[in-house]
Amino acid sequence: MDTKNNNTNEYLKTRVLTASPEQLQLMLYDGAIRFCEQGRAAINAGEIENSFNLLGKAEKIVMELNSSMRDELAPETCDRMRSLYLFCYDRIVTANFKKEIDPLEEALQVLRHMRETWIMLMDKLQEEKTQEESSPQVADTDFSPAPAAEDPFQQHVGATINFEG
Repeated sequence: MDTKNNNTNEYLKTRVLTASPEQLQLMLYDGAIRFCEQGRAAINAGEIENSFNLLGKAEKIVMELNSSMRDELAPETCDRMRSLYLFCYDRIVTANFKKEIDPLEEALQVLRHMRETWIMLMDKLQEEKTQEESSPQVADTDFSPAPAAEDPFQQHVGATINFEG
């Protein structure tokens, strides 16, 4: 069992270290949702200590999501997101303290919606990146014909230059 946990931890460590910021955000959503669901199951089973520990992990993840907001990029969006995170945090804490399922379901509903929205955003960004990579890149070179030279010699010299070798 110890070897299995060690392998799982190494896998997770590698996954985190190689993940893009977008993937890390998704992993945080997945973790918060997973711990909330496990905490709900522990509450239903009457496992008080286990539910406390699991929901405590969910609380920490939600606070990490909240504190990782970058206000300089989109302050209004960050304020809205922060409100949602704080709502989820409050609901998880309430569920953990009172050992009630309803507040936890409220948090899960919001977290799942945020996760799905994040996936849609990631898909859109990937689609735009793919379009940029597949579109031909045109250099900033002016390919319009040169104005006709007034000197017939220059016209002749320009016409005889061969770029093919």
